[in-house]
Amino acid sequence: MTPADAIDFARSSIYVLLEIITPAMLTALVVGLAIGLLQALTQIQEMTLVFVPKIIAIFIVLLIALPFAGEAMGGLMTDIAQRIAAY
Repeated sequence: MTPADAIDFARSSIYVLLEIITPAMLTALVVGLAIGLLQALTQIQEMTLVFVPKIIAIFIVLLIALPFAGEAMGGLMTDIAQRIAAY
């Protein structure tokens, strides 16, 4: 394996990681922002109020995105297996 192949492999792995984690991170951002806005409007400053809705929302999004994540990781593994077989 040449250094260029290693860099290409690392790049494709990082892209797959970003594809898998993006839905959960965007959900956490949106829910956190909405609850923060709600807290600012109602002047309720309870620190634990943010965690439960955010955890539930992320869990639901991860369940919905699970087939997509499995397909992305399966595609990466297929690519890795083809690269190993090529050498």
